[in-house]
Amino acid sequence: MRTRTTTATAVAALTTAVALLLTACGGSDSDDSGKDEIAGADTGSSAPASPSPSASRDGVDRPTVRLPEGDNLVFDPEITGDTRTDAVLKDNAEYLRAIDEAIGKQDPKSETVGFYSKDAAYLGSVEWISGFVKDGVTVTGTVRYFDRKVTFSKDGSAGLVYCADESKGYTKDTKTGKVNVTEATKQSYVLYNDRLRKNEKGVWQTTKSSSERGSEACQP
Repeated sequence: MRTRTTTATAVAALTTAVALLLTACGGSDSDDSGKDEIAGADTGSSAPASPSPSASRDGVDRPTVRLPEGDNLVFDPEITGDTRTDAVLKDNAEYLRAIDEAIGKQDPKSETVGFYSKDAAYLGSVEWISGFVKDGVTVTGTVRYFDRKVTFSKDGSAGLVYCADESKGYTKDTKTGKVNVTEATKQSYVLYNDRLRKNEKGVWQTTKSSSERGSEACQP
């Protein structure tokens, strides 16, 4: 299971940052003008290992995402056959892959993460990645994301609910290379509830994300 420490200071800083950002945006994620996007979040960099299979599609110049060596993410379903739904699923998958790439690079302010997220979701990702950097660990093993269900709202945003199976996903010490193998427990399964909005470039960015570790809805 991929655990890392989070200090009270970091949580407080994140909460304050989210509050300030949402206040500046009127407490809504409905504005896609780009004025509240993270500066410089339009391109990504490359590193050896596991390139994204769908970096460029739909005429959008997406950054190539490369997972850390030994890291594997599985998405079920990857596609459904519905064009609009599949666009959301694909960009969500790239967002999750981008987070793992950033952990592998020990880069909390990854431009690729910024490409696929904004607002509270981006800030939460920065804090999450920073925890791994502080602990001196990266990620390895396999995490499976399943029961991925998309719904669309009248305001044009999309909701995405899905589960994560982290029972075979671990952390690895960046200095020694030692894998921290942990026993699978109820806490290895996580329920996610995300909100996404399509920006002016045609990318479905995750704007909000909440999770419930140990959720009964995701237990095997």
